[in-house]
Amino acid sequence: MKRIGILYRPLSERARELAEKLEELLSSRQISSWRCSTREEDKARPQVAGTDLILTIGGDGTILRAVRIVTPQSVPILGINLGKLGFITEIDGNEILSSLPDLLEGKGWIEERAMLEAQVEDKSLHALNDVVLRSVAVRLVNIEAEVDGTAITTYRADGMIVATATGSTSYSLASGGPILHPQSREIVLQPVSCHLGLSHALVLPPQSIVALRVARGERVVLSIDGQVELPLSDGQNVRVKLSPHIARFLRIREPTHFYSSLWQKLGGRGNAS
Repeated sequence: MKRIGILYRPLSERARELAEKLEELLSSRQISSWRCSTREEDKARPQVAGTDLILTIGGDGTILRAVRIVTPQSVPILGINLGKLGFITEIDGNEILSSLPDLLEGKGWIEERAMLEAQVEDKSLHALNDVVLRSVAVRLVNIEAEVDGTAITTYRADGMIVATATGSTSYSLASGGPILHPQSREIVLQPVSCHLGLSHALVLPPQSIVALRVARGERVVLSIDGQVELPLSDGQNVRVKLSPHIARFLRIREPTHFYSSLWQKLGGRGNAS
């Protein structure tokens, strides 16, 4: 590796200090690097071209921002966890300084994950976790849903989630949705607190196109990975399908680690006798 980018959680002194230490380590090995907080998207994005690896320092939210900065170039990301659960992060902040030399020598493997593309009029937005339509008030809203041009139902709910496999362990899971293997390309359609309509999640094949229409008189916001929000007017359509872009992650653990990590992160460890 000749050039590495470092993206760190803003307003975190620990993240900033670790970013500086990593930059020093890379310099000692004659590896070029650049460093930005994830709030500096406009500064970071032009530097992605020609970068061999992105190190993110923070939690899953930091990775979601990093993927948005990297897309569409699909530079591999190594997530360094300073957070709690860290479903997407790979290595703890206390381990990275000792582990990084081996990773620079080629240790590890690349995991590819599907992303979503949401189209609203002339805007195209990409998400790693989910595309969500939700009410802007504490009230139910009516959202008409179609899959591949066929009407499914009109949901009366707090909102609707369209999630990737990565997003299946996030908001979709909290709303009662299924957990998909991270490398699955299926799409989850999950209502939030559904009052009328299909209350269970639908798991759709990768080629599916989901169309969600805001019923007249409703006030709804479109959320991309819980970080980018766009108000929608009544009658607007949102079309969601798999993105042509993918997210790539550098992994050091075996692929089957996903299963044991689920048990640990979702409370199994604390319930074990």
